[in-house]
Amino acid sequence: MTGKMLPWLIAATVLLLVPGLIYGLAFAPPERYQGDSYRIIYIHVPAASIAMGGYIMMAVAGVVVLVWRMKMAEMVARCLAPIGASFTFICLVTGSIWGKPTWGTWWVWDARLTSMLVLLFLYIGVMALNSAINNAQSAARATAVLSIVGAVNLPIIKYSVNWWNTLHQPASIKMTSSAIDPEMLFTLLSCIGGFYCLFAVLLINSTRCEVLQREQRSNWVKKTVGAV
Repeated sequence: MTGKMLPWLIAATVLLLVPGLIYGLAFAPPERYQGDSYRIIYIHVPAASIAMGGYIMMAVAGVVVLVWRMKMAEMVARCLAPIGASFTFICLVTGSIWGKPTWGTWWVWDARLTSMLVLLFLYIGVMALNSAINNAQSAARATAVLSIVGAVNLPIIKYSVNWWNTLHQPASIKMTSSAIDPEMLFTLLSCIGGFYCLFAVLLINSTRCEVLQREQRSNWVKKTVGAV
């Protein structure tokens, strides 16, 4: 099933992400106050969304591992960690690039920035714990606990700009309204959709490899590899 999905997801990634990034970074109108420096939003916001969404998926997979002991959930959770960490790193780097002309500094210990940095450390902690425990099932259960406990950081990231007086601007896109110009919004939504399709492609490919590695001694894997 995933093999049939991949070509469509790859096509959607190209059709949404490439035009979105090109138009957003080169042709979208400049922002009233920030000028062209705001254009990093077309990378920063999608990366931030996936960083948080990926951790939610990892925590849900952790619940499935602890309650139903599903091996597929173990493998998905294991593959989510490095992908989520990568997007979190992209979010932090692009945020720093955006912060320099906006705030006059690369980094401040702002509530939103600090909680996002904690998210990166949580991803790295899950990856380190996976590597430190040799038994796959024991590693899955240990990382599941860490993933679920670490999920408490997600609402802090989400609502930090409302709970504390921070430099980071509040959310510009809400369920009922948007503070962004429609032309910018359409471009941003295209980038977000493309990034999520890219995330799906990376997760599916990584999980397929994890399944083959975990089940390499199974007859069906030997037949599949032999056929290839």
